[in-house]
Amino acid sequence: MEGFQIGNVRIPGKLVLGPMAGVTDLPFRLLCKEQGADLVYTEMISAKGIFYKNKNTELLWMTKEQERPLALQLFGSEPALMADMAAQIEERSFDILDINMGCPVPKVVNNGEGSALMKDPQLAGEIVKAVSSRISKPVTVKFRKGFGADDCNAVEFAKRMEECGAAAIAVHGRTREQYYGGKADWDIIRQVKETVGIPVIASGDIFTPEDAAACLEQTGCDGLMLARGVRGNPWLFHQIREYLEHGTLEAKPSREEMVQMILRHARMLIECKGELMAMREMRKHVAWYTAGYPGSASLRRRVNEIEKYEDLERMIMFSK
Repeated sequence: MEGFQIGNVRIPGKLVLGPMAGVTDLPFRLLCKEQGADLVYTEMISAKGIFYKNKNTELLWMTKEQERPLALQLFGSEPALMADMAAQIEERSFDILDINMGCPVPKVVNNGEGSALMKDPQLAGEIVKAVSSRISKPVTVKFRKGFGADDCNAVEFAKRMEECGAAAIAVHGRTREQYYGGKADWDIIRQVKETVGIPVIASGDIFTPEDAAACLEQTGCDGLMLARGVRGNPWLFHQIREYLEHGTLEAKPSREEMVQMILRHARMLIECKGELMAMREMRKHVAWYTAGYPGSASLRRRVNEIEKYEDLERMIMFSK
């Protein structure tokens, strides 16, 4: 698959791992990279968290050279603070700075951040202009179809982001009011792509290789952002690549492959975060990994009790 360019950063293909809070940490990004992700995003990081030196921020931006090209996603609503924090962290090991203007979570929106910025395109533009003028790395923006059904302003918003210095944009085809319900509107992404001259990454409802092919055809986008579809399924990157390049639909990973991926993921999490935190985080990952496999419902109930790696290993191996 042909790649694309974001500023001075070459993306080798079209497959992008989107930012997901509590999911796209360093271990998961590395697993997705191994399966064929061409660009990966960090979880979103608060500009205020950086300013106040929040201790949790350090875990969010742990990186390794082999996951690059890497986009670090920042969120906030104050242009000067966003620019200052972007300049402060620019020397860290990432390639692209992305600004979140799509998060639908109430605690973010109620602070005027995330998708709330779609209601104030002028402020959103000022943030992009301030940040892009302070750093040399490319600045990108991720946003939605609009805030509500009566305010689907993605096309106009995209033009403003481009005019203010964005080097690329990612568009999720749902409004904030939809959250993740209903069907993603790929046609609005096509309209955005036909309007701007910078790369456009399509987001929303890409769960299968067939979805990926259909989205590419309908939108003409430069990249495909995978998010909820890869929770418990990092193999999806490889499956999509095989389908787009060779027309081959790969079989679902075997139970043994699934078990080995879970255990490896757990070991990588322990290395980053320690055993107790890793095992608590693995509970949701195990639920995602095992969905659709025989006996998975019982396993998901029992996995909520694990606190040690050996407990996870015993439970997973025994469930085979």
